[in-house]
Amino acid sequence: MSPRRAFAIVLRQFYLLRGSPARVFPLFAWVAIDVVLWGFITRYFAGVSSPGLRLVPALLGAVLLWGFLTRVMQGVTLALFEDVWSRNFLNVFATPLTISEYLTGLVATSICTSLIGLIVMLLVASLAFGFSLLSYGLALAGFLLILFLSGVALGIFASGVVLRLGPASEWLIWPIPAVLSPFVGVFYPLSVLPGWMRVISYALAPAYVFEGVRQVAAGHAAPMDKLALGLGLSVLYLVLACLFFAGVHRYALKTGLIARYSAETVS
Repeated sequence: MSPRRAFAIVLRQFYLLRGSPARVFPLFAWVAIDVVLWGFITRYFAGVSSPGLRLVPALLGAVLLWGFLTRVMQGVTLALFEDVWSRNFLNVFATPLTISEYLTGLVATSICTSLIGLIVMLLVASLAFGFSLLSYGLALAGFLLILFLSGVALGIFASGVVLRLGPASEWLIWPIPAVLSPFVGVFYPLSVLPGWMRVISYALAPAYVFEGVRQVAAGHAAPMDKLALGLGLSVLYLVLACLFFAGVHRYALKTGLIARYSAETVS
């Protein structure tokens, strides 16, 4: 794998952002609005609930972490969509660029864009509500790593879906975080879910993060055994997502689907 070719993908996204300030605004605006909205909701709940409940680290912290995963996923998919929207996707793969180099470039782009969103969220939460993710202690590193790997896996999987079904399937991608959020228990413990939903939850790596967040917010130690399981699941899904994307790419080349890639392609 050539790091220079992978870096070229990152450089293309940098030039796009530099040439269009309108693309920079969504990197931090919506996550900042979410933090402000949930910050005031959390402050209200804290005022009407029992004094012993620590709602700020439990709820506002969950919003920050879920926003981070969402930004990571969108960082991968948006980088691919830029090539799709500009009809540049076929040109990219007409070069010596390999799948591993392309995916590495997408992930590196996601790291840069998601860090911008995370920094803005942390600043807003700290300045407006006096909350810092550092209150989670050493467990924070595990939380962020699992969510980052899960976000990358979702982004690569979503990119593979778009490659297989065409740009018209874009509407299937945006709702993915919203569809997953009830199962991972962002705002409530998994124990409140019905049995069939808990079965799905236990197979999702982010669910172990938010269970850990609530334990830390309650003053207990983070469940390191469960976080280790969540980390293992996130790595597994990342590997499967990469294999899925590579398989879809081979299929697109073999069938000529990649040459017919257009906004009207849906099958």
